[in-house]
Amino acid sequence: MTENKHTERMQRKKQVIDEKIADASAERGLLLVNTGIGKGKSSAAFGVLARALGHGFKAGVVQFVKSRSDTGEEGFFRRQPNVEWHVMGEGFTWETQDKEKDAQAAQAAWRQSRLFLADPTIHLVILDELTYAFKYGWLELDTVLADLAARPPMQHVIITGRAAPEKLIEAADTVTDMGLVKHAFKAGVKAMPGVEF
Repeated sequence: MTENKHTERMQRKKQVIDEKIADASAERGLLLVNTGIGKGKSSAAFGVLARALGHGFKAGVVQFVKSRSDTGEEGFFRRQPNVEWHVMGEGFTWETQDKEKDAQAAQAAWRQSRLFLADPTIHLVILDELTYAFKYGWLELDTVLADLAARPPMQHVIITGRAAPEKLIEAADTVTDMGLVKHAFKAGVKAMPGVEF
């Protein structure tokens, strides 16, 4: 491609992008869903958490299912004054094997989540692994969607977890489906600190 053709192409591209930017004038809190069988759903949410803190925002994190408190992300973000972090799961279902206990933990986690969703001083709420609460019937999806819709107008929410239900996907502003191409665990490599937790 000649220099002139490249310049013409980039000028056309810039015009299209500039028009899209000019058309996107609304400002409101967003609902983001990170789903799929690939790695990185929670990691991506915590990357947004770092970005929000860089803007001086306050954030609340509620972890459903997960029960460990030795993760690198928790160790780092708990030291940040603008983050309130709650690990509220009982562990993965194949470990707990106690449906009632798991349901009670999810319901307690949702009660904490509702406190964040009602607080206009919280700019970002991360509901990590929430989708499992729908898969196993621990929470009613319609109730959760109503609470999400009633949150403060500028509050952003990120929900992570596999198998996001269709009604949640429809309610979301941005949905990312993370696919799996390859994972070290399948080659016999255990979960590594700093990468997996």
